[in-house]
Amino acid sequence: MNQSPITPPSGRRQARLWAAKVGTMLTLSACTSTPLPPDSPAPAFPSPPTQPSTPAAQSNPPVRPRAALPPARPSAAATPHDYRRDAASHLYGHNAERIFQGKLPPNLYAIGVLQVDVDSRGNISRLNWMRAPTHAPEVVAEIERTVRQAAPFPAPARMGRVTYTDVWLWDSSGRFQLDTLTEGQL
Repeated sequence: MNQSPITPPSGRRQARLWAAKVGTMLTLSACTSTPLPPDSPAPAFPSPPTQPSTPAAQSNPPVRPRAALPPARPSAAATPHDYRRDAASHLYGHNAERIFQGKLPPNLYAIGVLQVDVDSRGNISRLNWMRAPTHAPEVVAEIERTVRQAAPFPAPARMGRVTYTDVWLWDSSGRFQLDTLTEGQL
């Protein structure tokens, strides 16, 4: 009996396809692209009250640092890739209770690639989604809020200003890891 060359995908095959897609996305995260149009979703995760969304509010409003936090230490990074580790550590420090501990589950709720512009004093000057998780607009809003609330970031002392990119790996529980500091996936 001849077996058909087209067989239904097995669990192992789907896992390999998924791994290839994620690998491609991670490779492309280092590339630049045309910015995606901004979404104006409402956060679904618990967060402090926000101002109503207006066209002016969507154009990256100025970020004010938290008054109770001391300024971030300067970064000695010489390249955006090196700075990415300092920024990820800074975000983890500000969100310790929200970091997914251990290996992430095989099926994540959302994966997003975010490009962040940091000025010479560590302030966020722009956020640019290279790949927004459009199926989860509440995650987009929560990630942007998380980044803005963590300002000021470590000042890029050797570069003056920096644009770095990181991949956000978001679990359905609302906890996350950044690709730079991920513990991997099951």
